[in-house]
Amino acid sequence: MSKVWSPRPLSLAIVETLERKGAMTDIELQKELKDDFGDVSFRELNSGLLKLEVQGVLRVSRLMRGKRQVELTALKT
Repeated sequence: MSKVWSPRPLSLAIVETLERKGAMTDIELQKELKDDFGDVSFRELNSGLLKLEVQGVLRVSRLMRGKRQVELTALKT
């Protein structure tokens, strides 16, 4: 990610991408985010996913070694 702050936070971009595309692997999500943010490191992606998972916005489950499934949770509104 570049040194200049983006007007849209990474966590919001993660949620918007998952709403648009549906559940996907973490590798696919990183590729989608690279289109919007440029270079997004795996550490930055993991940090954003952890924040959103703790808040209950999404769920990350392990598919196999080195590959995880990321999906939005059903939010009650």
